[in-house]
Amino acid sequence: MNGEDDTFRCRGGLSSPPCYAAEIAPEYFDPLAVDPGQARDVARWRKAERERLRAERQALSVTERQAVGAALMVHLRRVLDERFDGGRGRVFSAYWPIKGEPDLRPLMTELHRRGVVVALPIVETRAAPLVFRRWTPETKMVRGDWNIPVPPPDAPMETPAIALAPLVGWSADGYRLGYGGGYFDRTLAALRPRPFVIGVGFETARLRTIFPQPHDITLDLVLTDAGVRSDPEGTGSGRVSGPPASGTGPR
Repeated sequence: MNGEDDTFRCRGGLSSPPCYAAEIAPEYFDPLAVDPGQARDVARWRKAERERLRAERQALSVTERQAVGAALMVHLRRVLDERFDGGRGRVFSAYWPIKGEPDLRPLMTELHRRGVVVALPIVETRAAPLVFRRWTPETKMVRGDWNIPVPPPDAPMETPAIALAPLVGWSADGYRLGYGGGYFDRTLAALRPRPFVIGVGFETARLRTIFPQPHDITLDLVLTDAGVRSDPEGTGSGRVSGPPASGTGPR
C-alpha cells in the first residue's frame, strides 16, 4: 500500500494512532495502548483510504458537489431547528471548505443573520488543540496554516457549543476519518465543556470501520447528503452547555 505494503494486515482488535497522528506528532501516540505492528498496518490503511476518498471527492463535478452541500444544509437546518432552537444563544463552529469539501458557507451567513455566533477553527500552534475565532460575512480573512482562509488574529476567541467536523470518511458507529493531523481529537479532548459535534460529509465516504483505537473520539451525530447516518444517543440533547452567544470565550 503506497509502496510500503500492498496487504492490510490488521490482526484484530482496536488499533492505530488517531488519524495517523503517530507519524505526524509522535508525542500524541501512546505506545502502551496498541500493538506497534497493528498501528503501522492501520496507519498505512488509513492513509490509503484518505487518498482514495479524497480522489473520489475531487473527481465529482462542481454541480455534484453543490448538490451535496445543498442537501447537507437542509439536514443541518432541520437538526439545529429541532434540537437546538436554530442554534440561537450558542456558538456554532463551522469550517472553511477546502479540497472538495461540501461548501456550507451560505448556512454560515444565514446563521449569523439569525443571531448565532459563528466561529471557525484555526491551527495557531502546531500539534496543539485548535482555537476558534469569530467569523462574520464582513470578516477580512487571512491565510492560515496550510494556506486555509481564517479570521485574523484580532478576531474574538470563542468556545463552541456546537461544532461541525468535516469528514474524509465515516462509519456508522460515529467515528471519523480526518486528514491525519490528529487536531480535532486533541481539541475535543481539551475542550470543557465538550461541544456537541456533528460530522458532515459525503454519503459515498462511508466505511465499514476506521479500526478505532483508544485515542479516537466518536461524533455525536453524522450527517451526509442522505440525512442523519449516525445518532448514538438519539436525542442530540447532551453536551450543549457551552457559553452563550454573548460571551467571547477564553482569550
